Amino acid sequence: MKAGIVGLPNVGKSTLFNCLSNAKAQSANFPFCTIEPNIGVVNVPDTRLEKLEELVNPEKVIPATVEIVDIAGLVKGASKGEGLGNQFLGNIRETDAILHVLRCFDNDNIVHVDGSVDPIRDKETIDMELQLKDLETVEKKLEKVTRASRTGNKEALKEQGVLIRIKEGLEAGASVRAIDFSDDDRTEFVKPLQFITDKPVLYVCNVDEGSAVSGNDYVEKVKEAVKNENAQVLVLAVGTEADITELESYEERQMFLEDIGLDEPGVSKLIRSAYALLDLQTYFTAGEKEVRAWTVKVGSTAPQAAGVIHTDFEKGFIRAEVIAYNDYAQYGSETKVKEAGKMRVEGKEYVVKDGDVMHFRFNV
Repeated sequence: MKAGIVGLPNVGKSTLFNCLSNAKAQSANFPFCTIEPNIGVVNVPDTRLEKLEELVNPEKVIPATVEIVDIAGLVKGASKGEGLGNQFLGNIRETDAILHVLRCFDNDNIVHVDGSVDPIRDKETIDMELQLKDLETVEKKLEKVTRASRTGNKEALKEQGVLIRIKEGLEAGASVRAIDFSDDDRTEFVKPLQFITDKPVLYVCNVDEGSAVSGNDYVEKVKEAVKNENAQVLVLAVGTEADITELESYEERQMFLEDIGLDEPGVSKLIRSAYALLDLQTYFTAGEKEVRAWTVKVGSTAPQAAGVIHTDFEKGFIRAEVIAYNDYAQYGSETKVKEAGKMRVEGKEYVVKDGDVMHFRFNV
């Protein structure tokens, strides 16, 4: 599961990527400095993991991770191959969620590809390119389905109706994620086509340092523009975040954050937002050898969660011993949790909750 950073050239994508990961993407004041998509595996900040480490005192601690892909800047005409369009659109298609960076700051020293700062125009430019690519996809599929529907095939007729709605929505400038479908239609006909504009999106408003805490007029315009889109907005001063990552010690970083009025780096919020956007959650294993955060899809069952550790755990699953994180933190150890009667034994049907501390019994 990975989230792709997209946006026009020079909006701060590569600088943001550098903040997020230890991989150093090129960051230059001209378009197309990121040709191949850079991929960073980023640790997910989680204070619960720190608390478990404090309580268990393990030999090692392993956090959950999320993959972030830095995709080169899109330009107008990308859907027709302008710039490096086809390649970039292909890279976006391979991601599971989109982090759309919008420039929401003024700076005469940083060239804007369209000559002026206007995040709504920038958003519409990229939306249109992605929608045009999706239109190409739906038209090809519709051609095949229409041929099948002429035979009176009921399933083909049903799919044709869904595809026509998608086509009309895209032609009217709507992204697929904003079109209302029944759960069955979405699962059966929409999801398999992997529309780019059906991917969940987080709009990242890149602001100046003075706007890092409460945003600015540009941010308010973005919030207004996306309110009907089923999308989130996050405010981030990317240049400031880059300065924070350059500081050597934790204490220096905390002092810097306090000076500008933030309680934690904005990139920490972004990583957690990306994790949630991908519909991911965390469960923990806690023992003397290691305390570890494991990633599962929201809605995963106990055997599926066990399978993340090893496929044999899923195949031979017998039961899971489960402690809610809050109970573990309150009582301070597995033994005390058991004494308090707060450990549960769950079977194959159990749906994992975010923060569960789990121990699996299995037989191979």
